[in-house]
Amino acid sequence: MQRNIQAMVDKYPELQVCAGETEQACQLLIGSFRNGGKLLVCGNGGSASDSEHIVGELMKGFMSKRPIPSEFRTTLNELFPDEGLYIADRLQGTLPAISLVSHTAFMTAFANDVSAETVFAQQVYGYGNKGDVLIGLSTSGNSPNVVRAVQVAKALGMHTIGMTGSDGGRLKSLCDVSIRVPYERTLDIQERHLPVYHAICLAIEEVFFGP
Repeated sequence: MQRNIQAMVDKYPELQVCAGETEQACQLLIGSFRNGGKLLVCGNGGSASDSEHIVGELMKGFMSKRPIPSEFRTTLNELFPDEGLYIADRLQGTLPAISLVSHTAFMTAFANDVSAETVFAQQVYGYGNKGDVLIGLSTSGNSPNVVRAVQVAKALGMHTIGMTGSDGGRLKSLCDVSIRVPYERTLDIQERHLPVYHAICLAIEEVFFGP
């Protein structure tokens, strides 16, 4: 874990101020996954794209091949002798993560019929369980729909991680871990969020699947 965070800092020295919080985020996620939890991720605009990116790195192999357990390979082969190994060779170990930003039918219906401000909160209420983790990305830290999602997550007993700019906004005090990259402009913040969550995903992958 430390190696991945140090690699992040070596490339982006300004992110040294985020190193401690990045490690805390890793520890929260590792603890949750070890206990059968999952990750939910949300954000708007470019941060919505980051939400999808994070999930993509966790749900499949990132830098590791992640072979599935031999027991499951055997089960697939026993159930489907002609195809089981073909399927097994094309599956990878996964860390359960859901991006809340891509559920178009639900989101448009809920925003139209109920409230755009609580659309992520509704998803957190539906998917979240005690011990799960929510990552909320907001460059200002004040995005209303992300704030509401964090509030509901905390009420459910979930762990919360905020990724913001230097100010932190409301997420700074709401979240268990607040990763504030030292920039104020949206594009600068988003550019530094990427190496942070890459370091997190790499560190977690190594814990569960090896380097």
